[in-house]
Amino acid sequence: MAVLSPPAEAPAAVPAKPRRHWLRTGFVWLGTLLGAAVVLFTLVTPDSLTQYTWMAFLRIPIEGLLLVAVFLAVRGRARTVVLSVAGVVLGLLLIIRLFNLGFYTALSRPFDPVLDWVLLDPAFGLVESSLGKTAAVVLTVILGLVVLSVPVVMTLALRRLARLAVRHQVATTRGTAVLAGVWAVCAVFSVQTGGLLVASDGAVAALGDQVGLVRRDINDGEKFGQQAQIDAFRDVPGSQLLTALRGKDVLLTFVESYGRDAVQNPQYAPQVSAVLDDGTKRLAAAGFSARSAFLTSPITGGGSWMAHETLLSGLWVDNNQRSSSLLAGDRFTLNAAFRRGGWHVGGIMPANDRDWPEGKFFQYHDLYDSRNMGYKGPKFSYVPVPDQFTLAAYQRLERQPGHQPGFTEIPLVSSHAPWTPIPQLVDWKDIGDGTVYQTMSTEGDPPDSVIRTSDKIRTAYRNSIVYSLSSLISYIETYGDDNLVVVFLGDHQPSPVIVGDTASHDVPITIVARDPAVLAKISGWGWQDGLRPADGAPVWRMDQFRDRFLTAYR
Repeated sequence: MAVLSPPAEAPAAVPAKPRRHWLRTGFVWLGTLLGAAVVLFTLVTPDSLTQYTWMAFLRIPIEGLLLVAVFLAVRGRARTVVLSVAGVVLGLLLIIRLFNLGFYTALSRPFDPVLDWVLLDPAFGLVESSLGKTAAVVLTVILGLVVLSVPVVMTLALRRLARLAVRHQVATTRGTAVLAGVWAVCAVFSVQTGGLLVASDGAVAALGDQVGLVRRDINDGEKFGQQAQIDAFRDVPGSQLLTALRGKDVLLTFVESYGRDAVQNPQYAPQVSAVLDDGTKRLAAAGFSARSAFLTSPITGGGSWMAHETLLSGLWVDNNQRSSSLLAGDRFTLNAAFRRGGWHVGGIMPANDRDWPEGKFFQYHDLYDSRNMGYKGPKFSYVPVPDQFTLAAYQRLERQPGHQPGFTEIPLVSSHAPWTPIPQLVDWKDIGDGTVYQTMSTEGDPPDSVIRTSDKIRTAYRNSIVYSLSSLISYIETYGDDNLVVVFLGDHQPSPVIVGDTASHDVPITIVARDPAVLAKISGWGWQDGLRPADGAPVWRMDQFRDRFLTAYR
């Protein structure tokens, strides 16, 4: 009997790969690419916005090649430790480089990890005045979350990249060797892309810079303390100080962000120079003369208080550690010299809206701020009080008939970023309590619109300088007399957004007086006639002014 074999089974159908498998694979590769992009960005990102082009990222970071070599060389737990340490280090490096980007953009210098945290408060105030409190709070929260999460994200990215490198070890080794060779050739011949070296070692340089800054900060305190003890005027009796200015009201005013570019950069100089040249003629018609030059400020873009302290103390104050040391000491300032010589010393600080304990160091008899100047008008973005009102307040508070001769320091702040909106000049008799400005604070483009457009923000800067200088010239013309002496200068250049990355630290300075004997005392300085310093005008460091001024008018 025949035996029947069982029927052959049909081959089992191969199930199709689930669609979610492909999605998962796609997400894995996307995560890998994003991780590689974050690491590459950290290693080669430029410090300046002006260098941000896609070409700037077509570079080979030597640090990345070394990391790959280490990943391939170590095994097991050692690799885990190396990845964790490298992730934290690269995360901190990314945070530093992002801070550097902001600091170079705003202040034309790198972030100082020891001293610059104090700047977060004024930065918050500037963002609040430009974009509103809600936006400032949101950005602060985002910044905090980024700082906390970056090291974690960087560690995860490195782990993913390390697994890929080990899985394809042969290809990774060959590719790394080729790139190392290309790096060496590019380094020898200084090959560039986007204005930057293809053979990049920027991460090492960035970390080295930060270490150098920390070392400088540690050593600088003692050096500054020694410099502060050298003072030829500390013990000079009041009867021998400033004798050539007896009976004069001396007004020292800093014009916010009034730098050399305002009078020499073609984007701003035609309009600003026209105001200064016209002011020279108008003041000459009123009997006044002026001499002008340049001072080199210790800072640029911001940190106005350090410029004020430098000029008044005769010490180079270019960081917050020096500023704190100065205020904690007993340095003999210009304010102290005038006070010892018998002047009433006043300060009018229109940007302050809270108590300022540091004011005690400058020995003011009277100190006014936006709360007690009598201003009832609106705020102009960052600026609580317009410059013309501030000068009117000076006349009302410090120069009443029969007043004691005074030395008064006034920062004019209408030219502070974001430079909009800008008030209009009004008749001095109409200023009153400032309600005349009520409608002006809403005219023109809002700050959040201006700061997005380079042309608009530069125009706004120029217009703000024109307004501040016009207010001061008009004040001298209206209220000046034989006993008024005005010293006005810029505190620093505006940010690189306005003047570029290579602008100098120079600011104009001018002395105005009707009494010819006042300017005769500085005839040997070589300063130029008029309100506008031109090419060839003398340039001094700002910390040299105190001693030269006290010597000239002794």
